Amino acid sequence: MTFPANLRYTKDHEWISLEGNVATIGITEFAQSELGDIVYVDISTKGKSLAAEEVFGTVEAVKTVSDLFLPVAGTIIEINPTLEAQPELVNSDPYGSGWMIKMTVDNTAAVDALLNAEAYTALVA
Repeated sequence: MTFPANLRYTKDHEWISLEGNVATIGITEFAQSELGDIVYVDISTKGKSLAAEEVFGTVEAVKTVSDLFLPVAGTIIEINPTLEAQPELVNSDPYGSGWMIKMTVDNTAAVDALLNAEAYTALVA
């Protein structure tokens, strides 16, 4: 499994990439492999301001539904429109076309406090 070094990670298996104060968020390769085949992604929080660790949506696999937790506080500005028709992108390309949301981050320093790739790898080992 790969965990790109340029991303930060949460204990709940989300990843975050920060450019300026805009973050892109998805779930890790480990999370999608544990869930199995993703059949539906439900995110209806666009435009909402949420605190860190609040649920921003759910992902549904063949046998389970799992909550998605926001890594840091901010406002959701975009939901990946491709996932409605192709939720399996979360399985095949979790760090690329399988991204889930974009958000403006309230405090960019909070991203630095998340797990780096080495710490996340140790968490899931």
